[in-house]
Amino acid sequence: MTEPHQAKWTQTLRTLLARLWPHPLPVAKKQIVIASLGAGLGLTITSLMSHWLLGQLNLWFIAPMGASAVLLFGLPNSPLAQPWSIVGGNVVAGVTGVTAAILIPYAPLACGVAASVAIAVMFRLRCLHPPSGAVALTAILGGSSVHQLGYHYVLTPVLLNSVCLALLAVIFNNLAGRRYPHPLAAAETKPQPVVLDVPITRDDLHQALEEGQLLDVDEDDLQQLLKRAEEIALARQRALLPPLRRAS
Repeated sequence: MTEPHQAKWTQTLRTLLARLWPHPLPVAKKQIVIASLGAGLGLTITSLMSHWLLGQLNLWFIAPMGASAVLLFGLPNSPLAQPWSIVGGNVVAGVTGVTAAILIPYAPLACGVAASVAIAVMFRLRCLHPPSGAVALTAILGGSSVHQLGYHYVLTPVLLNSVCLALLAVIFNNLAGRRYPHPLAAAETKPQPVVLDVPITRDDLHQALEEGQLLDVDEDDLQQLLKRAEEIALARQRALLPPLRRAS
């Protein structure tokens, strides 16, 4: 290998390793405390209520709820963390997982099929929820206690856990001053377009992110998105200019 090619590969490797290094999360300390406290309370209360309703002899709580709590309380503004996402996504995944476990005796194949179908259906129903993938796998790999439940697994504990945690997220996030569910309703007033008289620097963007809730987007990607939006806006303005003015 020639020296220029070796230097190129070395630089590529260094870049890859640098990307793997964990970057700081721009989020206010207050939001970290709220997210941690909310997830702990939400999981505790959901577990207690499910145990009280289902009893000790039944499967009353499933591990994917821990991942759901991270989203609902840590990233409540994410489209993946809305009430319909956790309830609809987990139900879809539960049905898909149970069906795959019944129809496909080979567990590795059943896991792949269940995850693939669940993701496609969740996209279609607008309820994509990452922890739901674990819900589908639990239906296949959860052992005899899960297999004996059959489709009853979808109702209890999956639906019960999901509804309870979603309701607690609605209550807690609103008490903490967060808008949740996050999307605005059609009847609500949407934010007016903002005309910026000054350019936004990287430091401005970083400070704004640090002062609010954690966004489910990388800071570099957000900066590129803002730059692309500015390019589109400029192109739209040029298209609306009269021909003579454009020529000048």
